[in-house]
Amino acid sequence: MRIITLNLNGVRSAANKGFFQWMTQQQADIVCVQELKAQLNDMTTEIKIPNGYQGYFHCSDKKGYSGVGVYSRHVPDKIIEGIGIPEIDFEGRYLRADFGNLSIISIYLPSGASGEHRQVIKFSFMERFFPILQALAGSGREFILCGDWNIAHKEIDLKNWRANQKNSGFLPEERAWLTAVFEELNFIDVFRKIEPSPERYTWWSNRGQAWAKNVGWRIDYQVATPVIASKATSVSIYKEERFSDHAPLIIDYDHYL
Repeated sequence: MRIITLNLNGVRSAANKGFFQWMTQQQADIVCVQELKAQLNDMTTEIKIPNGYQGYFHCSDKKGYSGVGVYSRHVPDKIIEGIGIPEIDFEGRYLRADFGNLSIISIYLPSGASGEHRQVIKFSFMERFFPILQALAGSGREFILCGDWNIAHKEIDLKNWRANQKNSGFLPEERAWLTAVFEELNFIDVFRKIEPSPERYTWWSNRGQAWAKNVGWRIDYQVATPVIASKATSVSIYKEERFSDHAPLIIDYDHYL
């Protein structure tokens, strides 16, 4: 089973950059996407139903903003949009697809980078999302949460960690929260389980020469319950082409849907 996750920074922009031509050649079972920046009526057939896949979407009520999706080669048993908290679901940040005892979730945590008011919203999301993660962990099902968590967990996960300790995405409170997800709830950072190397990033600022100099952040994850995490066999970050300011995170699992 191959799962890919990518923040598209606009699904129409990514489509124009060749994302769907690339995606349909990757033999992925599931592709999770974030930051659609589109409503359903903005999407072409290529976006909704790329060759061999069916798309499922949780769009933001606000136009041109947020939104998540799941593309699948297999018909899900069930699709769940949102977490049941209106002010969070309004922004289109959570979409779950169930396949037997395995659930794949496309998740997009808020960014606090645009100002203090958004950081307050991010902290509120984290506080209210933790009990939901706790319930998932204790449900007896297997979960893989794929997406942009907007938090670099450890110093190894961003180039300029010293300069970013007071910046959103690497705040001590954010990092501690993610540590609790891993250590208290026993979720696994699947990429790091397999790949211990530094300078493996999934997002680069458009400012300066961040991409050229690999001054990046690892903020895109596949976070899984222990049993399915143990079935991961290989991980990669695709950088040969650029579809957005993020790069696709690809993980293969010894599991069949």
